[in-house]
Amino acid sequence: MQATMRMTDLRFLLGVLLPASTLQAVLVRPHTAALGALLVWWGVAALEALWPALARSPAASGPGSPLPWLLRAYVPLQVVLIAAGLATASRVDWTTVFGLAFAVGFVTGAQGITYAHELGHSRRRGDRALAWILMGSVAYPQFMVEHYRGHHVRAATWDDPASARAGESLWRFLPRTLAGSLRSAWQLEVVRLAQRRRSWWQSPLAWWTAAGLAFFLVLATLGGSKMLAFWLLQSAFAVWLLETVNYIEHYGLQRRAQPDGRPEPFGQAHAWNADHVISNSLLANLQRHSDHHMQAWKAFPQLQALPGPQLPTGYAGCILMAAVPPMWFAVMHRRLQAEAGAV
Repeated sequence: MQATMRMTDLRFLLGVLLPASTLQAVLVRPHTAALGALLVWWGVAALEALWPALARSPAASGPGSPLPWLLRAYVPLQVVLIAAGLATASRVDWTTVFGLAFAVGFVTGAQGITYAHELGHSRRRGDRALAWILMGSVAYPQFMVEHYRGHHVRAATWDDPASARAGESLWRFLPRTLAGSLRSAWQLEVVRLAQRRRSWWQSPLAWWTAAGLAFFLVLATLGGSKMLAFWLLQSAFAVWLLETVNYIEHYGLQRRAQPDGRPEPFGQAHAWNADHVISNSLLANLQRHSDHHMQAWKAFPQLQALPGPQLPTGYAGCILMAAVPPMWFAVMHRRLQAEAGAV
């Protein structure tokens, strides 16, 4: 199939600008890296909340777009970014180490995990291998099992640790989803290995978990406390962003049980969507979330903006609101009531 790309698709190249500018800050002016990340985050949140014209992204592209290569090209950029962060962290003061971890974690969480998510949905084995690299670099390889074999089966049900319940604050959701997702990932891997009659030597989850522990020990033994702190903190912030987005995406939405006890098929009413153009450009259309769940193999340029439940603004602003539960509840419970009345 011939690859085609429209001028409006060039907006996804913003996905290279953020890691590239962060890398430049880490290498040249590390003491300002955190401020730069904050300005990008808060700036995008403010623009999308206050400028109505930014609430609509261009229409979906047709099949054959070359844009998935952007995701593949990003992987070595993230590896270089983390390596630069480690090298810089070893020679700066502790305050700057914390700032570097925040700035790099902002990229590895917002874009790295988002791109890993998209690559992991690819039918290409090479793409899925790249996704493992990205998730391994933030010490969260269990996502590669739980998300695809757990969350996509159970999303918007009480059985899913990554779906938030109505009235559940972000800060109560986080320990539940972290523990539940880890437990579910290993349970699912046990089942997969048994079904395929394979040993743990053939488990990428086991290998990437071991690699993470080995890297931890190497940094603790040879790298020094600042390098270790940088890697752990950037990973922690990246995972916080991931799980906060999980909290937002299905908050309070629930699939009905069918007579046989199984949940109804996933529909457009079971995920919150946003079509804000800056966030969608940076996050590979992740905010067109209903269509993604309904057609999980669909490449991100082809995702449609569906008329399901709509967030008040893009993810950048919703993450800030979710961190303040009274504000989140005040905004989202009115929307939940409206959705319930529309059914």
